[in-house]
Amino acid sequence: METIHTAESVARGHPDKVCDQISDRILDRLLEQDPGARVAVEAAVKTGLVVLLGEVTADARIDLSAWAREIIDEIGYHREGLGFSAEAAGVVDAIEAQSPDIARGVDREGGALGAGDQGIMVGYACDDTAALMPAPQHYAHRIMARQAEALRENRLAWLRPDGKCQLSVRYRDGRPVGLDKLVISLQHAPDADPAAEREAVVEELLRPTLPEGWLPPAGDLLINPTGRFVVGGPKGDAGVTGRKIVQDTYGPQRPHGGGGFSGKDPTKVDRAAAYMARYTAKNLVAAGLARCAEVRLAYAIGVAEPVMVAVDTLGTGAADDRRLAAALRAVFDFTPRGCIDALDLRRPIYTDTARFGHFGRDEPAFTWERTDRTEELRSALG
Repeated sequence: METIHTAESVARGHPDKVCDQISDRILDRLLEQDPGARVAVEAAVKTGLVVLLGEVTADARIDLSAWAREIIDEIGYHREGLGFSAEAAGVVDAIEAQSPDIARGVDREGGALGAGDQGIMVGYACDDTAALMPAPQHYAHRIMARQAEALRENRLAWLRPDGKCQLSVRYRDGRPVGLDKLVISLQHAPDADPAAEREAVVEELLRPTLPEGWLPPAGDLLINPTGRFVVGGPKGDAGVTGRKIVQDTYGPQRPHGGGGFSGKDPTKVDRAAAYMARYTAKNLVAAGLARCAEVRLAYAIGVAEPVMVAVDTLGTGAADDRRLAAALRAVFDFTPRGCIDALDLRRPIYTDTARFGHFGRDEPAFTWERTDRTEELRSALG
């Protein structure tokens, strides 16, 4: 049986991703000075404007405007004519201290950490790719990472920061076999030649990234289908932190608990427990205990232990899903402190997570991508 699954990824210069990166750059700069910083920062951007909102409690020298401009410049907003730049953008600061009521629930006696909020987190892994990620989301991110590299190295003179791509992947008997359609829209200079653009996209971005034989016929390859994409970034659309949470995870094939990640310190289970859920799901698949594994966690504010640890292997498990969930509880510590300690999450590592997905990455900082608990899981199942 053949099915089609679709996912998208956006460029670093997409307005929502600009906001995610601003939020996580601020988080990183605070964690560099105070690993115990409590941070929940969101950003909004529009033409010539950055608005910062949220809560920060940290023992740190704080320069939010400088940190925001720093990452905006790195993204590529330093050219004239884009309507948004690191140098010229106004920055509005509406940051306050963390609520003492939330702090009371998180800081428990004896050094324990309660969950900073209630919530549901979902982790997933599957054997579509070597990264144990769903193929549509994996390759969409890889294409946009290639776009960022081309922009940074100025390999395509017409390329500008904004853009997005969308892949529809054909599955046969549950396995990805090729692309059905590919849509990619890239912001470009006003005088860019469409034919040259198309050739460069195929040769520079798509062919080096996709598996051999996956590039679709020309009629199924939609490159800048409106014909013109000059006005982009925050000039073209407003951006807000946390609006790309599905592509941040596994794409629309899998459910999402609803909480965003960027700008949140690791005492927030929205982030730490989502990373732990990925870590545990990936170890289940790497251990050969399932072809696909979805791990769902739920928490109550102020309570350390999760109120739910559930596993769904979509019929691919080597054991009953309830036995697999029990094995996870036996091997892993799902308390907020357990997640933070196991994955070493009090480090300034988060700016990189805010682009091209939080999962399926092979950088050393992404500790939740390790598959180092497989033997323990097999032993726990007996």
